[in-house]
Amino acid sequence: MLPLIDRIETLFTYHAPLTGQPERYQLIRESAKALARVIIQNTPSSADQSAAIRKLRECVMTANAAIALEERGCS
Repeated sequence: MLPLIDRIETLFTYHAPLTGQPERYQLIRESAKALARVIIQNTPSSADQSAAIRKLRECVMTANAAIALEERGCS
């Protein structure tokens, strides 16, 4: 793996989806949306509930980055 300083250009550049990636992004988003509904329906409205949803969003974004970057050998 390259040092972080050498990866900055790649990390902060738009990467158009490769074949098959949009469907995988969609699957991850739909699965996270289902889990978000379960969390909201089964936990009281609170700071912890908000944190759980925020972390779920972060999880989706990180998974998307794995698809976008890892498959190009960028991370």
